[in-house]
Amino acid sequence: MTILSQVVQDERTARMALSMLVEPDDAVTGRLLGELGALELFRLAEGEDAVPGLRTVDAQVWRAQFQRSDARTLEQNLVGAERSGIGTLTPGDKEWPSALDDLGDRRPYVLWTRGTTSFLARPLNDLVTITGARASTSYGEHVAGQLASDLASAERIIVAGGAYGIEGAAHRAALASGGDTIAVVANGVDRPYPMGHRELLERVADLGLLVSEVPPGTVPTRHRFIARTRLMAALAASTVVVEAGARSGSMTVARHAHELGRAVGAVPGPVTSATSAGPHQLLRDRASLVTDAADLLSPRGRDSASAIRASAASRDSGRRSAATASMNARAL
Repeated sequence: MTILSQVVQDERTARMALSMLVEPDDAVTGRLLGELGALELFRLAEGEDAVPGLRTVDAQVWRAQFQRSDARTLEQNLVGAERSGIGTLTPGDKEWPSALDDLGDRRPYVLWTRGTTSFLARPLNDLVTITGARASTSYGEHVAGQLASDLASAERIIVAGGAYGIEGAAHRAALASGGDTIAVVANGVDRPYPMGHRELLERVADLGLLVSEVPPGTVPTRHRFIARTRLMAALAASTVVVEAGARSGSMTVARHAHELGRAVGAVPGPVTSATSAGPHQLLRDRASLVTDAADLLSPRGRDSASAIRASAASRDSGRRSAATASMNARAL
């Protein structure tokens, strides 16, 4: 009978298979993967030798994950993934984002991609994560869109999660301004979610990048959404929360960003708005106050910051001029 380790012939295929068998953000698997490599990990999982760092009972629980699929099914899934045209990146690849190495044992086993993977090879300071409430307000969506548009104009890549509300507004604004954007999803990159954003996510795949640590065909779960937050935080030098409840997933992104030593910013809102509770909490915890894109640009981007502020001033001046002209016309 064919065993799993005979199906995987190289490190890349083994990592692809691992993502099909083990849930993401498994620190035990991540540690063993770093110590042994994927091929040796499979042999260990199917053997009876002691698992380094685990007691016997814990080793049995860990090995049980590899018994959920037979070798034939795994082989079919790998062949299907390879024929789908969906890309993969593993550590050591030219376009693997080294920023994810900061996650240590919680680094993804593999990244599944659709779109422009070269975005992931850009310097960390070129990427900004924008996240926030799904049930956002018109104020929040306006601010998120303006931030994303101005940052994209300053040649920053907008990272978000493709969700309704703030993240969707950020993706749309980046695309509308001709900028670059990455959607980090908690499902297979071939299954756009949420369905209401199918057209938007397909545009991101065509013009930007869809990326996931779970294989094609995978549906989102609560655990996968939570696991996804560490990737959104790690990929960018800065994370800004526009609107969020005090216990939302966006706050988890901000917490991961802080733990990784990334910059965390928050947009203030009305004190009467529940969606501003999260940003206000972050500001009390000494997150940076964000009122425009210039607050998120690194020192080397100050020229861009000046240009953004000048552009904003020009827009305001244009609105005032138009209003004055309109009043004068009515007076005549």
